[in-house]
Amino acid sequence: MSSPAAVPSVLFVCVHNAGRSQMAAAFLSRLGGDGVQVRSAGSAPADAVNPAVVEAMRETGIDLSAETPKILTSDAVQASDVVVTMGCGDACPYFPGKRYLDWTLDDPAGQGVQAVRPIRDEIERRVRVLLAELGVEVRA
Repeated sequence: MSSPAAVPSVLFVCVHNAGRSQMAAAFLSRLGGDGVQVRSAGSAPADAVNPAVVEAMRETGIDLSAETPKILTSDAVQASDVVVTMGCGDACPYFPGKRYLDWTLDDPAGQGVQAVRPIRDEIERRVRVLLAELGVEVRA
């Protein structure tokens, strides 16, 4: 068993923590298993996860219906090795020594499930690339 320090931690951040960051965190959890620590948060969290996002993820076998958007904290950023931002701009705190990635993705807010599917699929593709970069084996 590896020590907790050896497990990379990733924080996904978007404005509302109701769509993109929730999908990314769910894919990273499923594909990375206990080989990675996963967090997600929003600079201005919504009241609930976007229903179209919940439906699109259900199609992949991931249930987000019990997830709730969380507020972004400096502690969450400090505790993470990699911070992936998705449209939160200057609202994301910056700490030296962290690896920052900015994923430009369409915002699923106000979109139907048809529009969310390609966003979901692109997020899954990027999560798989990130896992490879982190040296974490993808679980089937």
